[in-house]
This record gives sequence, C-alpha cells and structure tokens, in this order.
Amino acid sequence: MKRTLKIKNILSCFLVLLFVGIAINSLASEDSKKMNVLFIAVDDLRTQAGIYGTPQMKTPNIDKLGESGTVFTKAYCSVPVCGASRASLLSGVYPTANRFVNYFTRKDNDFPNHPSLPKYFKNNGYTTLSLGKVYHHIDDDLGAWSSDPYSPDHDGIGWQAYLTEESKKIIEANRDPEKPNAVIGPPFEAADVADNKYPDGMVAEQAMDELENFKKNGEPFFLAVGFVKPHLPFNAPKKYWDMYDKYDLKLADNPYIPKDAPQKAMHQWNELRGMYAGVPKEGPVSEELEKQLVHGYYASVSYTDAQVGKLMKKLEELELDENTIIVLWGDHGWHLGEHGLWCKHCNFERVLNAPLIVNAPGADFSRNVKTSSFVEFIDIYPTLCDLTGLAVPSHLDGDSFANILKSPDATNKEFIYSRYHDGETVINDRYSYTEWISDNKAVGKMLYDHKYDYDENINVVDDPEYKGVVKKMQKVLNQKRKEIAEKTE
Repeated sequence: MKRTLKIKNILSCFLVLLFVGIAINSLASEDSKKMNVLFIAVDDLRTQAGIYGTPQMKTPNIDKLGESGTVFTKAYCSVPVCGASRASLLSGVYPTANRFVNYFTRKDNDFPNHPSLPKYFKNNGYTTLSLGKVYHHIDDDLGAWSSDPYSPDHDGIGWQAYLTEESKKIIEANRDPEKPNAVIGPPFEAADVADNKYPDGMVAEQAMDELENFKKNGEPFFLAVGFVKPHLPFNAPKKYWDMYDKYDLKLADNPYIPKDAPQKAMHQWNELRGMYAGVPKEGPVSEELEKQLVHGYYASVSYTDAQVGKLMKKLEELELDENTIIVLWGDHGWHLGEHGLWCKHCNFERVLNAPLIVNAPGADFSRNVKTSSFVEFIDIYPTLCDLTGLAVPSHLDGDSFANILKSPDATNKEFIYSRYHDGETVINDRYSYTEWISDNKAVGKMLYDHKYDYDENINVVDDPEYKGVVKKMQKVLNQKRKEIAEKTE
C-alpha cells in the first residue's frame, strides 16, 4: 500500500513537472513569436534627407532604412516642442490647452492614469529600455522601463556634452555673474574626435550592447533609442563637418515674414538667441553665421545618421532584423532661416511636418515606398499595438496606420491637428489653417494654399476667393476641438 502511494506521488510529481515544463516552453515559444520594436527618436530633425528628395544633406543610412520600409511624407507632430511632442506621442493622445504644452511637460504630471506606449509593452511581457533622449526628462514615466533609463556620462558641461578648449573659453568669457549656473557657449563645435566622444555615439554603443544581450537571452524587446543631434548646439565630430563645404550649402530662399501673417505666428527664436554666444539678441543673423548654422545642422544630422547606420548593421548581424519593427521619427521639424526663423515653436508646415519611417518585417508590408497619406504621431501607439498583436487601449486618440504600411495609397484621415500654446492648426491635402484663441475669440488667423504656396509665403485668410475655404477649415477645427474636449472630460 505504501509502495503504491509512493509510486503515485512520484507519478504526480512527474506530471506536475511535465506540465510546468510544457507551460514554460509554451511561454518561451510565445515570447519567441513576439515582434520586437526598435524605436529611434531624433531631436529637431527636418524632413530633409536623401529619402525626402533633398540629396544635399548626406544621410545614407536613413535613406537605406527608408528604402527598406515606408516613408511618410505627411506625418505630423502634435506639438512642435520637444517635451510636449514626446509626451503626446508616447501617451497616444492629443495636446490640450492644459496638457502637453511646452518643453517642461511631463507625462507623469499631464497624463498619469493611463499606460504610455513603453509601459503598455512592458505590461504585455516586453523588456523595455530607454537609451538617450526618449522623454524630454529622463526621470519621467520611470515605471515604463524595465531598468533605469540610460544617459551617457561625458566630460562636457551638462547638455553641451564634449567641449573643446576653445568652447570652454567662450563659455568662461560669457558667464553672467548674476547667473553663475548659466552656461552660454557657441552654437556649434567641430572637435576632431571619435563618435563616442559626444553623447550620441555613446548611446549608439550602448544600444548595440543591448541588442547583443537581447540576442543572447531571447527576450522580446521594446528598445527606445533617442539621439539628441541635430538639436542645438550643433556639436559633431569634425569628419561630419568635412563632408560639406559651407559655401556650397543652400540658404533659405524665403527669409522673411509671410505676407499678411499675424504677429502671433512669429517668434524671436530665443532658444538660439538666449542660450548661445555670438548670436545677435535682435534682428537677423549675418550671412556668414547663417552658413555656419546650416553647416552645423547638416553635420549634426550626418553624425546621427552614422549612429543609425550602426544600429541597422548590428541588427542585421544578429539576425534580429527578421523579427524587429523599426520606427524612426523626429519629434518635430526645424527652421533654418525660413521666414526669418530659427528653431521650432510655431505653427508653420516646416516644423509641424516631421520625419517618420517604418520598417515592418513580413511579406505583407511595402518596401521602398513613400506615402502621402496623413498620419499623426499619436497614431504610432495604436499602430505598434496592431503590428505586434496587442489589443489597442481604449484611451488612445490616434488611429492605426498598419493598413497604410500594406497599401501606401490607403487613406485613414482627411485632416490632421496640431497646436502650439493657443495656436491650433488643421491641415488637409491642400490647405493649412491656424487660429489663435484668447478669451474665446480669434486673435489671429492664417490660411496657406499648399497647391500654389507650399512654402507658406502668403497668408490668404482674408482673400475673398478663400472665404468658403476658411469657413470649411473653421468648421473642421471646431469639430476637432469638440472631440478632444469630450474625450478629455
């Protein structure tokens, strides 16, 4: 009898272990089937690369990524400033007058009660990592990540990163005794150093190490890699500056305020004026400084492009490209003298329209195509859910564009919506309309006809010929305001 019980106990233990083993293998198998995500953010990147039809800027790696996936020529940020744009994208919801307003924005403060994109993936079994600048604040939404976000150590002063001796002298010469902690340095630098002397090179190396780890452990991953350049200051290794002759670079051909544009549309680009030495405190920059700034921006983009290339090469070497969705996006565009503006912080097309390239493995998805279908950055969250087989959370404002990745001519939406402070913009396939509201009434308006004026040089909002268009665009904007308000309540 005892022997029989012993045999039964052994058999029971064996069956338990067998079932546990089967369950573990099943979970491992499910994990192996999960599609990974490589999520690449590039700060202040314009839609200016070879893949966007502007070959003067040297971006062979971004171009190659575009050739292997889908390039969105009509992708738009929700807010043209770093902190707010990133918080909106990662939360998957629109900005409002009180939510996602400026670069100080924190997801934790403005939208704490719903999971962000990385947190949702973490909740669904993914290892989620943040390297470099993903959120504007590295300590925002910390619960979204499987480990503390990585920020590179370097010898420079704060966000200025690596500094040459010349840069350090300029900073010392411009110190304000009343603001001892303020650092005012040059807006560009070309140190003759290796890529990893500046932070983005360090971030790329860390990302490659993490890809090696994921290959070894087989964990499904959501790897967010944020490159700071071409954000000011335009600091990049000298070899990337040497790729260009600044005197051959084209300057903006519309360095003036658009005709009849309201004052609300303009700004003093204080990010450049107030933080960097050698920049006039008022008025335009000299042609020489203009060329130096454009040169620095181009060099910084080419530097970041090289880091993107390293990630793509590593992904292929590890054969992780076969099971990894790649998303490359710029948090907003940037002005290089157009309309006499530098930086972002406004409602013009050049800063609202931003780069988005998606490469989804699988025979169903398009390769080497450009689509002019409208997408908004808040659409990225539901799209990645669709592509990885996750249920789409109900709190999201965006729409999946997975269908556009299969059929580039598909159309998901007729209008897009963006805002900057009290200026709200709606754009369709021909017009861009903006209103600034104060005390419940419009204090500024502008309408641009992109069919005849894509560079937005003439505000036609008061032209009688466009009266019907203005009325239609106002109706669209009012409806969008209503929808956002109802969802926010």
